[in-house]
Amino acid sequence: MKKVKTVFIDGSAGTTGLLIYERLRVREDIRLITLTEEKRKDRESRREALNSCDIAFLCLPDAAAIEAVGLVENKNVTVIDASSAHRTDESFAYGFPELGEEFSRGIKTKNRVCVPGCHASGFLALVHPLLREGVIAKDALLCCNSVTGYSGGGRAMIAEYESGTLPEGHLSPRVYGLGQSHKHLPEMQKVAGLTTPVVFTPVVANFYSGLLVTVPIHKKMLNGCSADDIKEIYSARYSGRIVSYDKTLGSSGFIPANACAGLDCMRVGVCGNGDRIVLTALYDNLGKGASGAAVQCMNILLGKNEEEGLRL
Repeated sequence: MKKVKTVFIDGSAGTTGLLIYERLRVREDIRLITLTEEKRKDRESRREALNSCDIAFLCLPDAAAIEAVGLVENKNVTVIDASSAHRTDESFAYGFPELGEEFSRGIKTKNRVCVPGCHASGFLALVHPLLREGVIAKDALLCCNSVTGYSGGGRAMIAEYESGTLPEGHLSPRVYGLGQSHKHLPEMQKVAGLTTPVVFTPVVANFYSGLLVTVPIHKKMLNGCSADDIKEIYSARYSGRIVSYDKTLGSSGFIPANACAGLDCMRVGVCGNGDRIVLTALYDNLGKGASGAAVQCMNILLGKNEEEGLRL
């Protein structure tokens, strides 16, 4: 008989929370604790739920996530935080197991886990193994470009796009984060191990979900390595079904940013020529970039198959 774990999703009405709920509600090994509409924002009701579950998912704005962690007094409760509040906090495991054994071990052994940012996930999948192998120097001056569906902006942005209230011209792709203060930048630099901040240009476009992250690299930045060396590193590192190296990615000359919409996987590729290389990561901002990654972390800390309940 399966041992049932109790799960509470604090912020279950938001986009990430709803998708975690959808992945867990059909599982026989999970019992979901839910609050009524009038109680879901009540502090004491949330405190009770947070301390009576085995696992608490936090799908909240940063300030509310910090408050929620403070409400957890039961040492047996594991917190999985999908906000950006704790992604550079050493007391939280960084929830990207594909980056290395120490990341998997942290998820298994700590009772505080943070889910990586959607943009940061692709950047780190591309850059972290190259820094680890010495292909790229820690003081490299890196740029990152990202194209995301509008669901990445949460309920307010979804409503803007789907209500038809956006000003004329705003349905074209829009660059944002122009002041280089995007909230994913600190984790991108820290987790990668870079000494210099990344120049990051995210773009939101008129499709619901999907994410394409690209990192352009000039050959002279590769410490004598080549594109083929990078392909070998990716092929060895990303051989699972959740994150995989895809040698065909970009072979048609185009990569649709929403090609992995609705899925919890990530496809990593290498494009370009001998001198100028474009590293590519394709996934769903709501999948491996949010809810899917959160459920994967839960599976790992419970000792389950990490693919259980994921859409691959």
